[in-house]
Amino acid sequence: MHDDFAFVDELVPGIRWDAKYATWDNFTGKPVDGYVVNRIVGTRALCAALALAEEKAAALGFGLLLWDGYRPQRAVDNFIRWAEEPEDGRKKERHYPNIDRPDMFDQGYVATKSGHSRGSTVDLTIYDRNTGEIVAMGGDHDVMDPISHHGAEGVTADEAKNREHLCTIMEESGFKRYDYEWWHYTLRDEPYPDEYFDFPIANPS
Repeated sequence: MHDDFAFVDELVPGIRWDAKYATWDNFTGKPVDGYVVNRIVGTRALCAALALAEEKAAALGFGLLLWDGYRPQRAVDNFIRWAEEPEDGRKKERHYPNIDRPDMFDQGYVATKSGHSRGSTVDLTIYDRNTGEIVAMGGDHDVMDPISHHGAEGVTADEAKNREHLCTIMEESGFKRYDYEWWHYTLRDEPYPDEYFDFPIANPS
């Protein structure tokens, strides 16, 4: 691993995570290249900002649940190959019900050069600290549809308020939002704005 990167759970004790691309529970339907273990990696600057965000979330009765952080370029290349494969229908209804696979790139939901590969972008949500339950956001992670946009129509008042809670927490902790995905935030002062890394996410040997 790059010296300026770390496992988020080692620098932000108590944070929850479920690295979706290391599992079968993602839009490709299987583990993605480069995700050897179910852990989240990011720059040390990202980890410091997430520690602050976790504190702000706790003050509101929430905790953070991470779905993705650093994403190796080989994972992005995996997405590109997958988009060229015939549709099998296994994940379409849940993740991209109204578009075809190649449209994910054209419509801004997946990039051929992802900010995640720079190490300071994170996909996440919030959960209720009293119950441990993920709060309702009006849509799941990686739903490639206008319902995932900030300010989307069709979201209930409570769901919109929860999205605002997450947005406030993250923006006050040094992040900027991505308008098409309520779960996606990038560190405003990311340390590697022009570099795209490709080391795998794996436990130290």
